[in-house]
Amino acid sequence: MAKGANAFRSISEAADEVGAPQHVLRFWETKFPFVTPVKRAGGRRFYRPQDIAVLKGVRRLLHDEGLTIKGVLKLHAENGIGRVMGSEGVAPAPANIAAPASDVSDLARLRDRLDAARTRLLSALDA
Repeated sequence: MAKGANAFRSISEAADEVGAPQHVLRFWETKFPFVTPVKRAGGRRFYRPQDIAVLKGVRRLLHDEGLTIKGVLKLHAENGIGRVMGSEGVAPAPANIAAPASDVSDLARLRDRLDAARTRLLSALDA
């Protein structure tokens, strides 16, 4: 039986999904501070979907794009985790999590103000 998309993975499952041996995943934890699986009692590692995405990105950068460990660290320092993950992206948020209504209404008001400002600017350019 296959695990759900949001299920945590053991290190062996993560290694299979990422395409790197378990000892390499443990090594990457020591080299990359952004590789942080959940550790349970006894030190067992469990990888969240976003951890898998990060590991796939690290593997791609090291093996496919030819970066060094220092190169990946520099890329992360300059551009953040999104560039490390690349096309792997972030695992989708669970469907039951929604933005607070106040944030949505604030964004709607801001959008309306920006639309009005854009209209005024376009009118000024045409004049």
